[in-house]
Amino acid sequence: MAEVTAVGKRILGNVEKVIIGKRSEIVLAVVAYFSEGHILLEDVPGVAKTMLARALASSVGAVFKRVQCTPDLLPTDITGASIFNPKTTEFVFRPGPIFSQIFLADEINRATPRTQAALLEAMAERRVSVDGTTYDLRPPFLVIATQNPVDHEGTFPLPEAQLDRFLVRLSLGYPSAEEEAAMLSRLQFRHPIDDLQAVVTAEDILRCQQEVRTVRVEEKVNRYIVELIRQSREHPDVLLGGSPRASLALYRSSQAMAAIRGQGYVTPDEVKRMAHAVLGHRLILRPESRLRKVTTRQVIEELLEMVAVPTGARVLA
Repeated sequence: MAEVTAVGKRILGNVEKVIIGKRSEIVLAVVAYFSEGHILLEDVPGVAKTMLARALASSVGAVFKRVQCTPDLLPTDITGASIFNPKTTEFVFRPGPIFSQIFLADEINRATPRTQAALLEAMAERRVSVDGTTYDLRPPFLVIATQNPVDHEGTFPLPEAQLDRFLVRLSLGYPSAEEEAAMLSRLQFRHPIDDLQAVVTAEDILRCQQEVRTVRVEEKVNRYIVELIRQSREHPDVLLGGSPRASLALYRSSQAMAAIRGQGYVTPDEVKRMAHAVLGHRLILRPESRLRKVTTRQVIEELLEMVAVPTGARVLA
C-alpha cells in the first residue's frame, strides 16, 4: 500500500495549498477517487466547493473540463452532438465536455432533470451513447458535482436514482476564525489555485485504483458492512434504506481508506469513518420522522451503535 499512501499524501498536500482546514473532507474526496466513485459537494454558497473540485483536478495530470449548469443547458451540451459537415455531406460527432477524465458539474441542481439524466450512463458505466453509437470514456473517469441546498428557486433536486450514483456526499462547512483569517492573508495578492501544479499523473491514479481492490476484507468485516446496510432498511425512521450499491460503495471506500492509511486490510474503524459520507445521501427518512426533526446523521449514528462490531476483527487504537 506504500504507493497508494504516497500518492494520497501528495494530492492531499497540494490541495491544502488552496483549501485551509478541511483535511478530513479532502481525504474523503481522495478516497472516493481511489474507489472509482463520484463526489457530490453539497453546502451553502461561498465555502469553496468549486475550489476544492478545481484543486483536486489541478493536482492530477488528467484532462479536466467544467460545465456551469443552468436551466437552459441541454443534454447535448454535455454529451456532444452530431454536426453536419457540408464539405463531406456527412454528420460528424463532436464530443462534449463529458469526454474528459475529471468532469465538474457546477451547481448541478440548476440543470433540468433531462440534462441531469445525461450523466447517468457516464457515471454508472463510464460510457456515453449518442445517436445510436456508444463511446467509451477515458479512465480514470471522475464526476464532481456541486450543489447549494439552501436556494431552491430555479433548481431541480437530484432524484434518488442519481444521488445513488455518487459514492460520497461531502459538506465543507464554515471555517474557524483562525482558518478564515489565514485564508484572507493567503488571498491578498492572488489566488493559490492559479499556481497549483499537478503532482501525480492519471497513470498513478489508475495504479492506486487497482491496488485498492487488493486490500483484504475479512469475512467478519464483510458481514459487518452487510448488516449495517440491512439494518438501515429496517430502521423505524427510514422509508428507503441502503441498496446493494450502497453496500458496494461502503466496501470499496473502506478498502481505499485502509490503503491510504497504509494498511493491507480493512478494519471496522474504516467502515465507521466512511458510513456518513456513503450513506448520508442514500437514506430516505419517513415524512413523520422528518417532522420530528430526525436527521440522517442521527439515524446513521444509531445504526453504528446498534450493529455490534465483529469480535476478533482488527481494530485500530
